[in-house]
Amino acid sequence: MNLNLIGYAIYLLITIVIIIKVGQICYQNGNIYVAQLIPDHMDLCQKINQVLLLGYYLLNIGYCAMTLISWEKITTLNQLIEVIAFKSAIIIGTIALMHYGNIYVLTKYIQKLI
Repeated sequence: MNLNLIGYAIYLLITIVIIIKVGQICYQNGNIYVAQLIPDHMDLCQKINQVLLLGYYLLNIGYCAMTLISWEKITTLNQLIEVIAFKSAIIIGTIALMHYGNIYVLTKYIQKLI
């Protein structure tokens, strides 16, 4: 069987599970954080948090799918593990950067947006 197809399946499974789990955690804790930034507008806080979650899912899962194009031909099991680990690390780093970027934007500009 083609090792690239196995790699794609494993990579997508790992990254989608990570993306969904981190998204759920950020969504639950984000409600509290956004509510502290905008104390008297709970409905707006909920909508902001939902939009952030949707954008997070679309961007990260789309990026995961798009990175499949750039994979080289995998010929050995060691290369398969290396590629999956490297690509997964990039996704985890992207998630972290997006999270801190969202926090920065919210704390810096939320009062101007209201």
